[in-house]
Amino acid sequence: MNEIQINNKERLNKHLSQQNLNKAVEAIREDGYVIIHDIIEQSNISALRARMMTDINKILSLDIVPYQFKKGHIQQDPPPFRPFLFRDILVNPFVVDVSHYLLGDGVKNAFYSGNCCLPGSQRQPVHFDMGHLWPNWPNSHPAHALVVNVPIVDMNPENGSTELWPQTHLNTTSNDKTKDIKIPSRIIEAHRQKIKPFQPMIPIGSILIRDIRLWHCGMPNKTDTPRPMIAMIHYPRWYETGIPIQFATGSEEVLKDERLTTIATFLNKPIDYIGHNNTYDYNNL
Repeated sequence: MNEIQINNKERLNKHLSQQNLNKAVEAIREDGYVIIHDIIEQSNISALRARMMTDINKILSLDIVPYQFKKGHIQQDPPPFRPFLFRDILVNPFVVDVSHYLLGDGVKNAFYSGNCCLPGSQRQPVHFDMGHLWPNWPNSHPAHALVVNVPIVDMNPENGSTELWPQTHLNTTSNDKTKDIKIPSRIIEAHRQKIKPFQPMIPIGSILIRDIRLWHCGMPNKTDTPRPMIAMIHYPRWYETGIPIQFATGSEEVLKDERLTTIATFLNKPIDYIGHNNTYDYNNL
């Protein structure tokens, strides 16, 4: 597993050493992911956890619950207002070191949402979040987007840690074989013969960065406690993104950063972060 533990000097400087930056970049380029440990204050995670656990029941009481693929996997936005916005999550300098190196000047965050794996959840189909930019080209290209995942509870195989498929971000065989983001079973099995998937153990305070093309899969939560996780997506300057993220007025300073631009709009009114998500390819069979 590709892991980095920062040292005291890095923590003081708020930057990865060149050695660890190289390690992170190489891990993402070769395997499609890296985990950087102990870079978020645990008190910030605790505050978010308390609120997001309360929000789960509100989401489940909606007329249409935003299940993703299978029952038990819901899309869940974190609250987009103070006091639940934290710089070490939204503009974490160690994460920005990596995304700036891989995506270049003008890197931007255009997504702030997440998912929650509920007790009794089912296994999702193996999928990627986005395919290659040139789907008919036989060779892979450099990363064009990075997903930044922040666990709100300790994640492990028991509570549904997301299954990762190393090196699949380089796999172009599914591009002309499928019309959606799910990977056909015969392509899955062909890759499994080369490298097997795994479920990482990721404690709170750590962050998973993965190439958006990496195959992954939501897994069953065998515990009695929901497993929420925040997701952001970093894009290069030239990539066209959609509707800005909605944040409450008064949170502008939290998002200011010299290297990372957050594509945001600030609203002086209540934001429906509970009920605005939709189901995706939901099948309860």
